Amino acid sequence: MFDYLKRTCRKHFGKDREFYAVVHNLLGITPDNIDLYKLALIHRSASVMLPDGNPANNERLEFLGDAVLETIVSDFLFIEYPEQTEGFLTQMRSRIVSRASLDDISSRMGIDKYIVANFNGTYSHKHLNGNAFEALVGAVYLDKGYDFANRFVINGVLRRYVDLSDITTTEVDFKSRLIEWCQKSKRSIHFNTASDEESTMRNPRFLSKIIIDGIELGHGTGSSKKEAEQKAAWAVTQIVGNDDIGDFFMDTIDMSFERYTSGDGKVN
Repeated sequence: MFDYLKRTCRKHFGKDREFYAVVHNLLGITPDNIDLYKLALIHRSASVMLPDGNPANNERLEFLGDAVLETIVSDFLFIEYPEQTEGFLTQMRSRIVSRASLDDISSRMGIDKYIVANFNGTYSHKHLNGNAFEALVGAVYLDKGYDFANRFVINGVLRRYVDLSDITTTEVDFKSRLIEWCQKSKRSIHFNTASDEESTMRNPRFLSKIIIDGIELGHGTGSSKKEAEQKAAWAVTQIVGNDDIGDFFMDTIDMSFERYTSGDGKVN
């Protein structure tokens, strides 16, 4: 299988020595298993069909890289901000690994120039660059191990392409953005916020549920109503991939209606 994949990949990338230079220029590392990095740059629209009929592309590496990246960023923020709350760390991580952020990082690194894709109207190219970046993180992890991947992400990516001071000083009002989107889309939105069952006088806790067009799409908890509602709004934005509120959000709501109603607005 790997010999077949190697031969097919060479059709895209030429001689291995040339691609070694590409990886070194992009990531600053010398691969041990060059085929992982080739695979990381193959979008599913240009999938390599293996002899067993299964397609080979970067989706599995993207899945792995997403998890590795989130772990490394979480660890980094935990150490970088020892006095900050869980809510602060969660929002910081969300902004760093958001689709828009990863797309930008990938473009600035020059990864977009080497992605192999074949768009014919069937596949979406949205977040193509960020997905390839995650796949490359997955490749680094498999090729070099977690410690190496950790150093690569922190020193080669976060410290070079992420402005932490800008992220910390830019507050995102998820609730206002969500309300604005619903108004533009002519959809009703309601925040159902009340004291949580675990709330006490000394440790108040609030639970906020977001209802859009009669369907609960997310919830959040916090020590104040404002914090709970912001977390709930943030949770809803994650449905569409890290606060990218758009057409997919509408599709999600529509699918929720199909799941919970008979199509006439009445709950099953």
